[in-house]
Amino acid sequence: MGDIQAKGGKARAKVLSPETRKAIAAAGAQARWAKADPSRVDLPKAMCGSLERPLRIGDVEIPAYVLEDERRVLTVSGMSDGLSMARGGSEVKGLNRFELFISRDRIKSFIPDDLAERIHSPIIFLTPTGKKAYGYEAEVLVDLCEAVLAARAAKKLQTQQEGIAQRCEVLVRGLARVGIVALVDEATGYQEIRAKSALSQILEAYISKELLPWAQRFPLQFYQEMYRLLGWQLDPNSRAKPGFVGKLTNALVYERLPDGVLDELREKNAVDPDTKRRKFKHHQFLTEEIGNTHLEKHLSKVIGLMQASDTWGEFKVMFRKVFKPKDSGPYGPGRIRI
Repeated sequence: MGDIQAKGGKARAKVLSPETRKAIAAAGAQARWAKADPSRVDLPKAMCGSLERPLRIGDVEIPAYVLEDERRVLTVSGMSDGLSMARGGSEVKGLNRFELFISRDRIKSFIPDDLAERIHSPIIFLTPTGKKAYGYEAEVLVDLCEAVLAARAAKKLQTQQEGIAQRCEVLVRGLARVGIVALVDEATGYQEIRAKSALSQILEAYISKELLPWAQRFPLQFYQEMYRLLGWQLDPNSRAKPGFVGKLTNALVYERLPDGVLDELREKNAVDPDTKRRKFKHHQFLTEEIGNTHLEKHLSKVIGLMQASDTWGEFKVMFRKVFKPKDSGPYGPGRIRI
């Protein structure tokens, strides 16, 4: 058996270019090294994904993971099964099957150099349970399917390769290149982590770590125009305003900041249970560079719309045309519709 395998390896080496043989050797060495002693290499770790929640495309199921560096990865063995490729009893043999497939004369001319390089350089990673696995970035599946279908269109495939082409067609019909990442995120549950991460970045940009000193962020003109449209009289010397004005200010201004910012401001600047008022102004908790800059630019647009309106109803119509409506979601105490 050993002699047969050795002869097979020599025969395979003859059909590969020196660059390909070098890449295969490097990948093989890395795999053997990691297998012999995982502690000797810094293997990337998957933060989500499992065999129980595979990526589903039509009737094809492929185990999918998202690594800590946010690479979306499909297992080699899963891709091999999904494409109906014959493989051995381990992922390493499944990997070799991909390398052998793209080295065939009938298909290799349709494989771009960058795709060949990625196939010859699999990702060795640890699953959330600590198991070592082999995979490719999700886009490799799309690129490989497109290459196989191009070869079939050119009538270059052998009869035994037609089955692989049929599977590629099924997969390509089930997804678009822009959708593969979203599908992996949904299958692994990473979309929930991604949303929390995105919100965290937004809040870090908008919410100041320190309370800023009070400054006149809302021009008097904002209130003059608001009162004019509502038919109210404004006392420019008084800072006291009806509670409804605060609700309007939230609806017109603070709710137009990125989702989550107003909720964070309300938490940081909570209503005092004794006075029933907030001790500070919301804008004192916004960052100078991004938060308050966004606030002031938005205020300028709102004031412009007010000045161009003759009635409050006319202003609301124009406001909704310019800004995304905020009518969806629950409207509890303290919220009004614009």
